[in-house]
Amino acid sequence: MKALSTAIAAGLMLALSAGAAIAKTAAELNDLETAHVAYTAGNIDIRYAHLALAISNSPEVREFAKTMIRDHTAVNDQALGLLKKLNAKAQDNFLSQSLTEGSHKLIDEMSQLRGKAFDRRYAENELAYHKAVNELVEKTFIPNIENPEVKDLFKAALKTFKVHEGHAEMMVKKLK
Repeated sequence: MKALSTAIAAGLMLALSAGAAIAKTAAELNDLETAHVAYTAGNIDIRYAHLALAISNSPEVREFAKTMIRDHTAVNDQALGLLKKLNAKAQDNFLSQSLTEGSHKLIDEMSQLRGKAFDRRYAENELAYHKAVNELVEKTFIPNIENPEVKDLFKAALKTFKVHEGHAEMMVKKLK
């Protein structure tokens, strides 16, 4: 399963490098494209959490999934509010599309699992996903965001998502 988690993170990084050939790199995305990636990533994690609630019987997995839904919905709502305030619209891009495509495949895969196999796969995915997205946000997006309000929102969200990463790591250890 560790290889699967590594594969998920590698897939995100591959999406980033593949996008360079298609359009531009993640560092070259404008603020509205970056906002779309973040919103998309949040929605994907919400979908994973809904799947966990539908399949898992583990109280710990279910509680984590509820936290993902609550926190990612709150951040996405804040992002939509900020976009409305700025009279702007997030812009779809190669990275948002790649994340969405990858999530469909992963949801199909995880939908076939049950019991501990599902719980471990979900937890490992959450850990790998949060590690990859948090690194992207911290090292690529935040340094390149131009609008101070957008940058502040990303910084605040990153704090929450690093906590999620820690919780996912603990969950993975418990489920081994």
